[in-house]
Amino acid sequence: MQPGGFFDQFYQQNPGLFSVVFIIILAWTLYWKGMALWKVAKLDKQGWFIALLILNTLGILEILYIFVFSKKHGEEKQIGV
Repeated sequence: MQPGGFFDQFYQQNPGLFSVVFIIILAWTLYWKGMALWKVAKLDKQGWFIALLILNTLGILEILYIFVFSKKHGEEKQIGV
């Protein structure tokens, strides 16, 4: 393999495809980050907000927060009502 690694080779051989893949990953990440940050802000969880804002996990942490961690908070709220 040439110096520069896989991504450099891929970009040089397929600049158009690389751009499309990059835009798809960017849109995916922005969507999930936006949804998770919105939910965190509504639940007033400052620690989670900072973590989700700073860490870039390609949507994995954001999806986990939305479907796993935020549900626990909502369930506790419903029991107390």
